[in-house]
Amino acid sequence: MITDMHKYAFMVFHKEYDQFLSTLRDLGVVHIQEKQSVGDHTELQDMLNERKRVTAVMRHFKRLNSENGKVELAPARDIDKNQGFKLIEEIERLEEQKMQMQAVKQSLEKDIDYMTLWGDFSYTNIMHLKKAGFDVTFFSCPTSRYEPSWGEKYNAVLINNFQSVTYFITLTKEGTVIEIDAERPKMPDMGFSKLQLRFEQLKKDIQALDEKMIHLAASEYNTLDLLDRHLQNEFNRANVVVQTDLQASDKLMLLEGWTTEEHVPALEAALDKDGYFYQQLEIQENDRVPIKLKNSHFSKLYEPITRMFSLPKYTEYDPTPFLAPFFMLFFGLCFGDGGYGLLILLGCTLLKRKVDPTYKPYLTLFQYLGGMTVVVGILTGSFFGVSLIEVPAFQSIKGYFLNSDNLMTLSIVIGIIHIIYGKTVAAFQTTTQKGLKYAIAKFGWVFVIAALAIAFGLPMLNVHLSQTVIYLCYGVAAIGFLVAIFYNSPGKNVFFNFGAGLWNTYNMASGLLGDTLSYIRLFAIGLTGSILGGVFNQLADTMTEGLPGVARFIGMLLILLIGHSINFALCMISSLVHPIRLIFVEYYKNAEFEGGGRDYVPFKKA
Repeated sequence: MITDMHKYAFMVFHKEYDQFLSTLRDLGVVHIQEKQSVGDHTELQDMLNERKRVTAVMRHFKRLNSENGKVELAPARDIDKNQGFKLIEEIERLEEQKMQMQAVKQSLEKDIDYMTLWGDFSYTNIMHLKKAGFDVTFFSCPTSRYEPSWGEKYNAVLINNFQSVTYFITLTKEGTVIEIDAERPKMPDMGFSKLQLRFEQLKKDIQALDEKMIHLAASEYNTLDLLDRHLQNEFNRANVVVQTDLQASDKLMLLEGWTTEEHVPALEAALDKDGYFYQQLEIQENDRVPIKLKNSHFSKLYEPITRMFSLPKYTEYDPTPFLAPFFMLFFGLCFGDGGYGLLILLGCTLLKRKVDPTYKPYLTLFQYLGGMTVVVGILTGSFFGVSLIEVPAFQSIKGYFLNSDNLMTLSIVIGIIHIIYGKTVAAFQTTTQKGLKYAIAKFGWVFVIAALAIAFGLPMLNVHLSQTVIYLCYGVAAIGFLVAIFYNSPGKNVFFNFGAGLWNTYNMASGLLGDTLSYIRLFAIGLTGSILGGVFNQLADTMTEGLPGVARFIGMLLILLIGHSINFALCMISSLVHPIRLIFVEYYKNAEFEGGGRDYVPFKKA
């Protein structure tokens, strides 16, 4: 659900404004109404860029600390902004230096690889020959184009043949014109031995720089974290000042903000104590009210899925508790294998004991998803690709397992229920937003779909209804249809309503079929995973059939591990992507969820 919000206006004398902001920040319950964009203010942009520099260094340090195992971080030093950015500049300089050294290292590696073709020689000797009046020239050409006559004419000396390329030099008197159809490669500035020495020294320099950076990561991470919080507080305060209106010749400061209903008493008590003027305002239709979600322990786990699309508007229902049970069911149907579900459940249970508390809600979510997959796997009789219905021990209860026909029918039934569910939510949401008369037509369509689904759907599922019940369903559908046709636009004339009703009927009929068929993918994806798991089981059996006992066991184990790992990964991707798609496309469309809300972020100390 969405927490109730209250809007306030604060009027403060300019000399008391700093103290007032300190009071608000200490309370930490007021979300400041943003009237101006941060992008329109250079000062705020500069502050954001400063924080980006700090957070970039912190991310690098965090990665270094995690790579080096359990590192004991030094306590934070409370340094001022100038000292902090001197530290940042020093770290950035070291990073730039390392990048330059890495570039030189790559260049040296290429030169060393190339010089292995020419061998180890001294440029000093070449210079001695130059002083004696002889030129040494380096050449390379395809081996097929090398002419032996070059040896007699230009004293060509073959150095190496590699990958159909010939490398050679010529020794000629200074000034001799050499007419050879070959390339003159650009040679490195030093010989092979010196290149290697320089390369080894450069590796030592890089290692020393890395060690220095690792030391800084452990000794300064908390210091940078504290600096980042100071910068965030500075930005938040500056942003509040930007959002403040100046009144009465800049003598009075007018600020608007939001707080949750539970924080109203504490806010008003603190402001009354210090004598600040405030007034609660009516929420207007065009107000962008900040959103704070408040859900049960179970529903709260699914809030990240809601945020993937968007937070709801203040006038909408929070979709989280409505999507939570269906997402869990969709995930289980798509994964469909009890063995995989058991792996997820056990793996998340074990990891919860070791991971950071921040990640525990995600593991709890996957515990629920894994548990639902186990339930679906038991109902369908699939366990690590093994069809339990074919196992002799389960022959007595094989009639209780769901087969592919049952699963396809179940997927369609779930789809119809989910569509009706979404349209019911939309009707109630319209009632809350606009009033009951604007939702009557929506309720009419809910009754039409539900009544026809009972009248026609249940007999197809071998659920026999009395003629009285069937006629009753027809009557409910007829009444609902008439209401949807003639009362879809309250306040409009009957002809307008009739025309709009016919158009809505066409859209409803065409959209309903396509929406329902979308849910068949639940059955198809789950069936594909089970079949693929069975294929890997069969491969493990047939491919190792001729091997002796121990070798066959090892071979089967390797095939099963590789095969089921691939299948598990594919199932995991499909079981996350498709349920999210069904929620975002089918449910959000039928529930008429728009989204576009923004987070409730109170002004407080970082």
